[in-house]
Order: sequence, then structure tokens, then C-alpha cells
Amino acid sequence: MDFAADAVNGTPMEVHPYYPVGVVISGYVAKTLSTLEILGIFTATCLSILIPTWLFIRHTRRDLAFGDGLTALWFVLCGFIHLGLEGYFAFHAHDLASRSTVLAQLWKEYSLSDSRYLTADSFVVCMETITAVFWGPLSFACAWFIVTNHPLRHPLQSIISLGQLYGDVLYYGTFTFDLVISGIEYSRPEPAYFWCYYMLMNAFWIIIPLCLLTQSTRETAKAFSRMEKAMKN
Repeated sequence: MDFAADAVNGTPMEVHPYYPVGVVISGYVAKTLSTLEILGIFTATCLSILIPTWLFIRHTRRDLAFGDGLTALWFVLCGFIHLGLEGYFAFHAHDLASRSTVLAQLWKEYSLSDSRYLTADSFVVCMETITAVFWGPLSFACAWFIVTNHPLRHPLQSIISLGQLYGDVLYYGTFTFDLVISGIEYSRPEPAYFWCYYMLMNAFWIIIPLCLLTQSTRETAKAFSRMEKAMKN
């Protein structure tokens, strides 16, 4: 195993593959699962959530529009990711690098595209904590509101989507600011890490919330328009 001397106390410290070169990651322990194993576990977990949820939704509301069913599915997935995955990070942010659980190794894999997750970066910790505490539970509530046709569906959908969009824009913004202004590269140079992990995986929380926010805004405007017409009559 490769080791380097710790400049502070002289204790051996395992060399890590994260950028920027020389970034200090306290207590780092290398992951034992391969990239394919980690991605396989993540994909299998998502499918094990989405397939039963879809079957439940179609069984519970046979008349539910296909698009609304997909939206409910989206919020269920968000709930599990925000609470389970991001909640785990928020809870273990300060010792994540030393952990070897499956969730910790998943974060170590993703951190190849953004090492801030292994250095307890203040923005990332705060952003992920807010996401886990608020958007996680509310995503489950919104999915249920969609399935039950609850009148609070669109107000809640707007709040969650705006929160997700705002958080992701700030996430992209802080990463880009440090890269362009300060020259700090948090991602490894291989294109797969930057374009697939960092850009593509986070883009879902830009595009989909933006579409849902637009939908809810239109539905809210229609509701107010109908109410005003009814009051005039």
C-alpha cells in the first residue's frame, strides 16, 4: 500500500486519488468496492424502489395520468436519495473519509468528481443537510399528494422544486467560481468524472425541477383565473 508522510505530525497517511493535488483528507480509508460494483448497487437500489412504487401507484390510481405517475415516481426517488443518501452524508460529513459502509463508498466514488464531500466543505455540508431535512420528507408528502389528488399538490411541488433548483444552482456556482476565479479543481481530470458524475447526474435536479415549477405555476395561475371568473359570475 502507498503511503506519504503527514506534514503535520509525521504519521503515515494513505495516498488518495482526489483533487486538487495535495488536498488534506483526514482519516482517509480507500474504498474496497470497484466502480462497477458501486454503480451496480446504486442502480439496483433505485430500481428496487421505482418498480414497486410504480406498480403501487398504478394499482391505487388507475385513472392517474401517465405524466402525474412519473412525477410521483420522481418525488419518491428524490425522497429516498435526499433522506437516505444525502442524509447519510450530512450525518457523517466530518468522518466520511474514514468510513467503509456502502453509502460511504458511494460518496467516495462520487467525490472523484467533487472532493469537497470528503473535506467537510461548509457549503456542501449545509446544502446537503437542508436538502435531507426539508426536501426529503416533503418529497414523500408531495408524491402522496399527487396520487391522492390533494389540493396542496402544486404549492408543495413548487416549494420543493424551487428549493432543489436553487440548491443545485448554488452547487454548480460555487464549484465553477472556485475553478474559474481561484483555479481550484475539485474533480479529477478524467472526462467521465466531470461530465458524467458532476455535470450529468446533477443536471437532473436542474431540468426536472424547472419543468415541474413551470407546470405548477401554470396550474396555480389557472386556478386563480377560474376562481376570479366564478366570483364575477
